[in-house]
Amino acid sequence: MKTSEDIIRTDKLDFNWFVANPFLFCVHHLDYYPPGTETMTPDASLEGRNIGQDFTPKDGWRMYHGQGVPGFPAHPHRGFETVTIVLKGIVDHFDSNGQKGRYGMGDVQWMTAGSGLQHSEMFPLVNRKEPNTLELFQIWLNLPRAGKFANPHYKMLWNEKIPVLRISDENGKQTEVKLIAGQLNKLNSLSPTPDSWAADPGNEVAIWIISMEADALWKLPAASKEANRILYFYEGQKASLNYHEVKVKNSFQLVPEHEIEIRNGQTPGYFLVLQGKPIHEPVVQYGPFVMNTEAEIRAAFSDFRATGFGGWPWPHPDPVNPRQEGRFSQTNDQQVERPPGLGD
Repeated sequence: MKTSEDIIRTDKLDFNWFVANPFLFCVHHLDYYPPGTETMTPDASLEGRNIGQDFTPKDGWRMYHGQGVPGFPAHPHRGFETVTIVLKGIVDHFDSNGQKGRYGMGDVQWMTAGSGLQHSEMFPLVNRKEPNTLELFQIWLNLPRAGKFANPHYKMLWNEKIPVLRISDENGKQTEVKLIAGQLNKLNSLSPTPDSWAADPGNEVAIWIISMEADALWKLPAASKEANRILYFYEGQKASLNYHEVKVKNSFQLVPEHEIEIRNGQTPGYFLVLQGKPIHEPVVQYGPFVMNTEAEIRAAFSDFRATGFGGWPWPHPDPVNPRQEGRFSQTNDQQVERPPGLGD
């Protein structure tokens, strides 16, 4: 099939997805966890799993680095940001600044690691009698040199507050675009963390989730030619981009200055857009640290060994909130925030 002039490259979607500057990483977690026990561990045998390094989706789910509750116990970051979009399920957050929270079901956590932070991300299986399906995107967004030593910052974007643009085509078929970051048709997203590359609208950072009804049509507006833009077709059957037929489970790096007509197929379709102007600086990455030079990477390891980026104030590396706890965010000054309508 002839390659469309509007598509720069195409990649198969696996676990880790191809990204372009200013993004560093995008991973799609989809785990069909079984019901949980009273302690929110899987009510199923862990036999045959490589506990501590379980990335094989045996029976449709993974333990990752979790020993009992699945997830990622305490680990450090420096020099970039994580944006975690939870479509289904629950995530418990704890960090070295003494903050904690529980979020999910459409919520987004935006965390600037900046000068250094430890955090844990655990996936408590809160449902005792029903499956605990978890689906999330974790996206790493780079910081420019001026922001790599910014004070760490943690912000919740509650699902109820995230702007959604709804468009009907000439046949009444609907498309919804959820704006995690960026502007679309004069609708602005919520503000990211203050030191983010996304905080300056001139950087054209966009993180959008597009949901299209069967046979819906929508035109993705053009961006500037300096931006990088990738469209991920992560769920559905088939679609077309400017009349070029594409299949699900593929990503497409697009010519940004071209408008793209997305025509969805005969089942609902779901897409993720990552877009932004690149950060024109050297990128040196070693595991959880992303800096501009090798000397800064060595300094990051030295600083972490010496300070623990503030230490770990929690009794375990993999803490979780009580099973009956709702969605909330608590800062290190004990201020508690909950989604709209759930009170304080």
